[in-house]
Amino acid sequence: MEETCKNVYITTPIYYVNDVAHIGHAYTTIIADMLARYSRLTGHNTYFLTGTDEHGQKIAQSAQSRGKTPKEYADEVSGKFRKLWDDFDITYDKFIRTTDEQHKLGAQKAFEKMYEKGDIYKGEYEGFYCVSCETFFTEKQLIDEQFCPDCGKPTSIVKEESFFFKLSAYEDKLLKWYEENEDCILPRSKKNEIINFVKGGLRDLSISRTSFEWGVKLPESINEPKHVMYVWLDALINYISALGYGSDEKEFNFWPASIHLVGKDILRFHSIYWPAFLMSLELPLPKHIAAHGWWTRDGEKMSKSKGNVVDPKEVADAYGLDAFRYFILREVPFGQDGDFSQKALIDRINSDLGNDLGNLLNRISGMSGKYFDFKIDSVNVEKYHKKELDEVNSILENVEELIFNMQINRYLEEIWKVLTIANKAIGDYEPWTKMKEEKTDEAMALVALITNIMAKCAILLQSVMPEKISKIAQSLGINVNTELYKELIVNKGLLSTTTITKVEQLFPRIEEPILKGAPEVKKDKNEVEQKEEKEEDNLITIDKFFETTIKVGTIVDAVEVPKSKKLLKLQVDVGEEKNRQVLAGIKEFYKAEDLIGTQACVVANLKPAKLMGMLSEGMLLAAKDENGLCLIRPEKTKISGTKIS
Repeated sequence: MEETCKNVYITTPIYYVNDVAHIGHAYTTIIADMLARYSRLTGHNTYFLTGTDEHGQKIAQSAQSRGKTPKEYADEVSGKFRKLWDDFDITYDKFIRTTDEQHKLGAQKAFEKMYEKGDIYKGEYEGFYCVSCETFFTEKQLIDEQFCPDCGKPTSIVKEESFFFKLSAYEDKLLKWYEENEDCILPRSKKNEIINFVKGGLRDLSISRTSFEWGVKLPESINEPKHVMYVWLDALINYISALGYGSDEKEFNFWPASIHLVGKDILRFHSIYWPAFLMSLELPLPKHIAAHGWWTRDGEKMSKSKGNVVDPKEVADAYGLDAFRYFILREVPFGQDGDFSQKALIDRINSDLGNDLGNLLNRISGMSGKYFDFKIDSVNVEKYHKKELDEVNSILENVEELIFNMQINRYLEEIWKVLTIANKAIGDYEPWTKMKEEKTDEAMALVALITNIMAKCAILLQSVMPEKISKIAQSLGINVNTELYKELIVNKGLLSTTTITKVEQLFPRIEEPILKGAPEVKKDKNEVEQKEEKEEDNLITIDKFFETTIKVGTIVDAVEVPKSKKLLKLQVDVGEEKNRQVLAGIKEFYKAEDLIGTQACVVANLKPAKLMGMLSEGMLLAAKDENGLCLIRPEKTKISGTKIS
């Protein structure tokens, strides 16, 4: 997002009131909320829209089957969506309903203007209609000459009088817009699909119905009382009617939209129909239309019959709303399909949030309290830690562009790189040693460095985990606001002084799945899981001990194992003709490049084992406590292969 941008307009799709909210709805809405919170933090005037789509034949039929009027049914389901977003503390500025009078006026004005321009005409339509998708298809598009290509349900032949929008007249204009605006559709791979579809030729679009009444009536000036608007025309107009189009237009200075967030299943409507409608209305086009993927459950498509539909409220209540927000924003690259499992969520909570973020805050509290009565002064940070500060600032100055290019998972990955710098600095500089050596200024500089890194990360994570970050801010003695964002992030400044306050543990470790009746968390066969076991009688003889061969090994190469959160693949010289390949679960604590050339203690007579399809020919010795993991190394460099006894 450009620094000069003053108005930011963010929208979710309006959700169809045919079912309860699921994880896909929550995913879209949380992304939008994150973008809105970030935009406000960075000083932009922000307007965030969400709501419900309530017209169409499908809603009328669902209401009838429940013995309700369409409006009664829509009120009920729309109310559930709104309550969920309120429970999730979604910071929308407007919750629009297509049954709102203001919206109806906007839709009628748009229809009237396009009609007067000559882009709407009356004719007769005959085609294969899917009630579930509210969409017509050609015979060639059908599956087995009958079934909808999108949802698989039977279609019916519909023939009725209809008004048409001259979509075919906008084919070249749409292609020109795609060509001239590189990021108008995100991810860019989705844009190519749309371009190819448009190049295949566009047919004029039927935009009214006479076979049912539950919809927005055409303007009185058209004098066609038996027609109601096609649900997709009605629905898409919400993005401008919410700003007052057709009524007071008091918020219309927010148009054009900065970003429309949609699911990939409705991208075609938003990237073809909607821009064409806007061109006809002579309104500016949105800056970005971003389509995300779908979610599965434990590798399977979600369905009511399988009983594996993810209830976002249930997950948030069990694991915490902020942990749920972080998980769905971090777990999958935007645009790709994601998989929800309790195991993956628990891993994120324990590793990313517990070990990396929460534990770092605990270390700040512990060191500041033990050495400096919780009072931190940054006066010497640049003197002793310019290298680390430069690394941090270099990463953070490039993260904002990732957000508005919809690379939110990468945005979070970059922030975690900064947290790694902080955790590594503690091990590298050992403040406890500095205090023993009476180098108080250096110890204070280190603790202040870590405090400032945490403050910078807290600012940038506020939009992701607002409730937990408020507690981190409380602990650091800061207020996360636009002023602090400009001081610490934009201007790369430091806190002058601050006082640390202890807070409760933010992310307690989770050992077992919390949700009942959910698939069991299975152990990952590809990764080593170490479990401490305490036994009353674990004494062994010295002969038993000498059955284990431990050697000094020199790590000559190290790389990350793709798709593994824990494993590094090491080539270790243990004094033999060729190096040993060792897979070590230390990726969370060591960078591969930092291990090259260092030494470690290797159990050299273990039976080789396969991990993730690769052979591991030994094991590194390490020690782990609440402060992290460290390898067991010889005090001084030894010849590779030297036995330890």
